[in-house]
Amino acid sequence: MGRLVVVSNRVQSPDSAPAAGGLATAMHAALQQSGGMWFGWSGETSEGDVGDAWVREHEGITYATVDLNEPDYVGFYEGYANQTLWPLFHNRVDLAVFDRVAFENYRRVNERFAAQLERLLKPDDVIWVQDYHLIPLGEELRQLGCRQRIGFFLHTPFPPPEILVTLFNHKRLVRSLLAYDLVGFQAPDDLGSFKDYVVQELRDGRAADGTVSAYGRTTKAGAFPIGVDPAAFRQLASSSSARRYAARVHKSLGGCRLVLGVDRLDYSKGIPERMAAMQTFYELHPHARGRVTFLQIAPPSREDVPQYRTHKHEIEGAVGQINGRLAESDWTPVRYVSKTYTQARLCGLYSLSKVGLVTPLRDGMNLVAKEYVAAQPSDHPGVLVLSRFAGAAHQMAAALIVNPYDRVEVCEAVHQALEMSLDERTERWRALLEGLEKHDLAGWRDNFLAALAEGGCGAVAES
Repeated sequence: MGRLVVVSNRVQSPDSAPAAGGLATAMHAALQQSGGMWFGWSGETSEGDVGDAWVREHEGITYATVDLNEPDYVGFYEGYANQTLWPLFHNRVDLAVFDRVAFENYRRVNERFAAQLERLLKPDDVIWVQDYHLIPLGEELRQLGCRQRIGFFLHTPFPPPEILVTLFNHKRLVRSLLAYDLVGFQAPDDLGSFKDYVVQELRDGRAADGTVSAYGRTTKAGAFPIGVDPAAFRQLASSSSARRYAARVHKSLGGCRLVLGVDRLDYSKGIPERMAAMQTFYELHPHARGRVTFLQIAPPSREDVPQYRTHKHEIEGAVGQINGRLAESDWTPVRYVSKTYTQARLCGLYSLSKVGLVTPLRDGMNLVAKEYVAAQPSDHPGVLVLSRFAGAAHQMAAALIVNPYDRVEVCEAVHQALEMSLDERTERWRALLEGLEKHDLAGWRDNFLAALAEGGCGAVAES
């Protein structure tokens, strides 16, 4: 394989330490090995015109970043990417904004990224494009004459055809995916939705033998569930920083057992529904009052998007309602923190909690579920309660799988987890950990790149 070129909306700064088990960790070794390049947005915006890509070499990796002007950022990132594609891909048509002007910004930014990237490419490069922000990038590169192998991986879910067709330019979007040599999805359901769309909606659309065909193009497509680095999280959970923080929180709990939720503040994560389930838990199991505390950590995200501000207020109202109704002078049923924690502190909380409550309404994978399992102490592991609508549920059958919309089912799963014997907890945890080690982060990267290396040279899809 030639040089690896990773393209993502944001580029990991070469001066910052990559998060344990994150995308930067997965890519760093492969980029160093191939003398690779990481290309994407710098995170900077300007009022006027922006210049060419800024290129920097660091420890054998080339970092190439481009700025955006303010109108393009608003239309591309805040607009089409996060107010149209994100809600649509999470089956929230009611929250999607269908704005043709925002789409033109989205298309224009991808066109500009392609023009800047094409100048930096070598003939034998292998290009790996990441996520929904950059779906058109492969087609834009093909239009510029790029013949390198180009793969695309979608970190979010892919919606079923009846959801996707609500988008005014759904055929154009999928045609862009067909310009890639390989399109990867998190879970079999997402791959199935993509194939169903191609067959049902596109002229001469076909799906067979790991490929999809339409518009005179044949593209490989597969499910490549992303993993974590279990050893890195075990090491972090046993670090002095994680242990000190866990001891501090344990002291503050006053003997209460901890149920933990960790999510970005996003409507796809099902936090209000989780709050309702925990309220039901305290109501149906009054003996748990004063003995069990639920901690929800929800770092803010996309604060400039109106739907997220509304969602934040909804969660805060739910927390206030539960605590106002059930709290005692010496016990608070729900602790809610909306700020970012270091991974060491999160691992300390993972290892301290008796239940990891991971109940998104829709999620591509949900790595918190995997991080939680990896960070558990082997002598007294906690129990993972996991939504059936997270991509991780396909791989983590030993968790307690629940319907996040059913508050009674979730509350009873929490009760079951808290009452579970050590033998059963350990058996479930070992089965989950074995799966994490078998399908880890490096394996995800290597499997995708191996499949991409087997592909042929791409071409522009016919209009």
